[in-house]
Amino acid sequence: MEAAGLDYEVIFVNDGSTDSTEKTLDLVAAKGPQYKIVNFRRNFGQTAAMMAGIDFASGDIIIPLDGDLQNDPADIPRLLDKLAEGYDVVSGWRLDRKDAALKRNLPSRLANWLISRMSGVKLHDYGCSLKAYKKHVVKGIRLYGEMHRFIPIYAAWQGGRVTEIPVNHFPRIHGESKYGLERVVKVILDLLVVKFLASYANKPIYVFGGFGLISIAISFASGLVAIYLKFLENVSFISTPLPLLVVLAFITGVMSILMGLIAEIIMRTYYESQGKQVYLVKDTINLPGVK
Repeated sequence: MEAAGLDYEVIFVNDGSTDSTEKTLDLVAAKGPQYKIVNFRRNFGQTAAMMAGIDFASGDIIIPLDGDLQNDPADIPRLLDKLAEGYDVVSGWRLDRKDAALKRNLPSRLANWLISRMSGVKLHDYGCSLKAYKKHVVKGIRLYGEMHRFIPIYAAWQGGRVTEIPVNHFPRIHGESKYGLERVVKVILDLLVVKFLASYANKPIYVFGGFGLISIAISFASGLVAIYLKFLENVSFISTPLPLLVVLAFITGVMSILMGLIAEIIMRTYYESQGKQVYLVKDTINLPGVK
């Protein structure tokens, strides 16, 4: 950053380390005010650490960087050059990834394919932490679970332009990765949440109500089949599971519709109690007093 002649700050987020990290960071912070430290009380995970870094950042551009030394800080000027072309997010792509092929690379490729297909934001490497964000597309984003990898998707929702460039990747020489094959399951579950928020956050009744109507339709169809078998095929009601299916499907349908109505009330309370709008304005013209 100094070689590029740019003002910068470095925010170190200590995610509950139990070694000498906190003391080492104290020494780093003493070197200058541009080195800022956030020490968690305990380990909260990568997503929480990244969220803290974003919250405490004061610059116009935010660049996360893992602490395992696998990302190359020398790629930062290249990310900034790409941002200068008019993009709001530039994602790093570990084209020549130095990780275990079966345990890390294969699950990662599968996860990236799923995320790109379901989100519509096509990137080769969602898991690479080295990305460059313009502040306006990430400030205010709330991340939960392990959703840090979905920040480009959230940015795209805000109308941001997203792209990627290949970046360097080094073999890990310190510590052990906390990720394995189980990550795919977590990605799938988080992806369902992201897909729901993207498509139905403002109209949850479409999901719950739609499922409820399908269940009720199955209930009526099962009832008609049961009546047909009873009166035309002389098959007793109790000899088939159809009457039980009628009851269960109908109850499930009614409960789903009621859940959808409750979700609609919660959604309206969320927006109206905080004065939030369901739209985002890029800018305005000839509207005095509006920022």
